[in-house]
Amino acid sequence: MGKLNIKNGTPVGGTHLCRSCSWGQLVVGYRESDMLAICTNTSPNLVLPFTVYECSHYADKHKPDWEQMKNLAINIQPLRVSKKTRGFSVPAASVSANGADVEEEGEEEVALAR
Repeated sequence: MGKLNIKNGTPVGGTHLCRSCSWGQLVVGYRESDMLAICTNTSPNLVLPFTVYECSHYADKHKPDWEQMKNLAINIQPLRVSKKTRGFSVPAASVSANGADVEEEGEEEVALAR
């Protein structure tokens, strides 16, 4: 007789979810049946007499938390590759060929004419 697959059935075997949870505390003896699992996320702490398959407050202790990810992150500044589109930018100051502002030259000519 072959293996029978049942949808949404009870899982057989598998590891204890509390082994990789940051809230779990496991005490293991020499025999497979000598294992005590304690959940430290509850108040008071809860002794679990069975193997946990799914938990609503599971926190994987092998993944970094938000603060650790912020410390490891590299700050990358965006780099503009494309040229600016004409007509959509405000010109700074009008500059003549010799580098002086155009407005200043106009004022000097008026002062010389007096």
